[in-house]
Amino acid sequence: MKILSVNAGSSSLKFTAYEMPEEKVIISGYIEKIGQEDSFWNTKINGQKIRGEKFIKDHAEAVQVLIDELFKHNAISSMDEIKGVGHRVLHGGEKYSDSVLIDDEVIQNIRELTKLGPLHHPGNLAGIEAMREALPNVPMVAVYDTAFHQTMPPLSYIYPVPYEWYEKYGVRKYGFHGTSHKYITNAVQKMLGKEDVNLISCHIGSGSSICCVKEGKSYDTTMGLTPLDGLMMGTRTGSIDPSIIEYVCKESGMSVEEVTTVLNKKSGLLGVSGKYADHRDIENAMNDGDERAKLANDMYIERIVKYIAEYYVKLEGKVDAIVFTAGLGENAREFREAIINKLNCIGLKIDKEANMEIASYKEKQEGIISAPDSVCPIYVIPTNEEVMIARDAYKAAQ
Repeated sequence: MKILSVNAGSSSLKFTAYEMPEEKVIISGYIEKIGQEDSFWNTKINGQKIRGEKFIKDHAEAVQVLIDELFKHNAISSMDEIKGVGHRVLHGGEKYSDSVLIDDEVIQNIRELTKLGPLHHPGNLAGIEAMREALPNVPMVAVYDTAFHQTMPPLSYIYPVPYEWYEKYGVRKYGFHGTSHKYITNAVQKMLGKEDVNLISCHIGSGSSICCVKEGKSYDTTMGLTPLDGLMMGTRTGSIDPSIIEYVCKESGMSVEEVTTVLNKKSGLLGVSGKYADHRDIENAMNDGDERAKLANDMYIERIVKYIAEYYVKLEGKVDAIVFTAGLGENAREFREAIINKLNCIGLKIDKEANMEIASYKEKQEGIISAPDSVCPIYVIPTNEEVMIARDAYKAAQ
């Protein structure tokens, strides 16, 4: 059975086609700069990357490019072969604690929840609606980034603001990267042969969050009402004093919306370094003696260390595993080492040689990086949000 996993952004659309239940990737690709003159796409099949370029007006045209690529590369011979489509959706609010079959009511709920996901939901919706039009009889599933975190207790998700803000406006911590943290949790459960795992899942990339998993369920996480909270990231601030917003508005004359855009798109590594949002560029600049790049890197490490230590205490030291995943977590070997070295005080220790052997571009892409005498094992496990989306679509298609 062929299942499509789709992740539509405001100007992009990523896709992977799987043969299920084997979870074999047939074809994958991403379409970028939708609505811009220099639209393009890259398709990967049989290890080969193929690029295409033309103006793609909107998500409906992007979906047609996707379908054309499936036929062109013999991934399908008929549209009837596609039995299900899974869509990543940013925000499920408190309505959804699991993935759900998409119908008109779900579409309306996603639209209403746009107030909590204004940067992501328009693209998510555009992708869903374009796919529904192209494949009207195929079951489609919304896979929510927030769903995994709906097991958090009020102790973790209620903010210390007037309680009526939660009751009236839904102001609470929701958490994100749930699909990734769920994948990592499932992988550790399978690896250890244990359902009630306690772990600290570190999804570190251009967007980053850490999840405290207690007895196999999300207990706390760093992102909040929106993905802006928690760790500093490539272009996001992470947690800051909220008074900064009012202060900068008054001092600069910018609106709240303008300041919020800066906090989302011009802060984090980019804001501190002044030049670089990509950590690889930060590393290169550090090697060239750039002090602000070094400051950005050190601040990033400091914040990751803080949350790992906090969650280690929340789990009362009963931690089955700490896992690094996503772009930096899987590849930035010296970065991982620097983080663990700052946690020696709680007994975490790294095996330098093992750590240096693991990255997505090396022969070994996952495994244990902790020393034998570390207080708990530390792993690198590549995440796979696309396959999680496909699994839920496959269930709905049966």
